[in-house]
Amino acid sequence: MSTIQRIALVLTIIGAINWGLVGFFQFDLVAAIFGGQDSALARLVYGLVGIAGLINIGLLFAPSEEAEHSPEARPTR
Repeated sequence: MSTIQRIALVLTIIGAINWGLVGFFQFDLVAAIFGGQDSALARLVYGLVGIAGLINIGLLFAPSEEAEHSPEARPTR
């Protein structure tokens, strides 16, 4: 996994935690930290989380390491 994918994954996890807090407790942590949903910093974080989610879509289609190393995945001779 590349560095950009790792950063994207961390941002996606942050976004998931924030949405969980919104869903369960009606508390937007990003807005609370950065001064409301309309502040420039909060909008930047929301934007970065959205881009990170798009980057992580590629992980859905990437072959897993288990499949690459399993005997079933190797071509027979």
